[in-house]
Amino acid sequence: MGLLKCIVYLAVTGIAVFIFGRLIPYDRICEEKPPFRSEPWEQDGRLYDKLGIRRWQGLLPDMSRILPWVMPAKSLGTVSEDSLRTMIKETCIAELCHDILGLTGLYCLILWPAPGGCLLTLLYCLTNVPFILVQRWNRPRLLRLARRTGVTAE
Repeated sequence: MGLLKCIVYLAVTGIAVFIFGRLIPYDRICEEKPPFRSEPWEQDGRLYDKLGIRRWQGLLPDMSRILPWVMPAKSLGTVSEDSLRTMIKETCIAELCHDILGLTGLYCLILWPAPGGCLLTLLYCLTNVPFILVQRWNRPRLLRLARRTGVTAE
């Protein structure tokens, strides 16, 4: 019964967090301030290159491919001011959503207080980490491109 409760809970929170992310206005997101700015220890995203992120990031599911009519494409194609600004804001929103999902996943420990619940919670929280890392890797790269092309933040 605990497994079923957790599955339903994670599905509902996943949908709710997705909707929440779609409702966040871009002007409420500042990629240059915490928690989104790149910290010095991240070496402007180069730390993630050391983790081989370039090799595996394309293997992660991408909501813009799953729901293209809802999510902006994760490809710049031709670099325009609007598309670059959108991509930067979307990395912040995606990171925030995965942070929230990881935190809300901890509630499964209460729904299923057994070894299985601990394992499920651990796996669920850990599966959000790669998505967060990808956003923290991409954002500094997009910001460098924006500076090179003269795109200003909105």
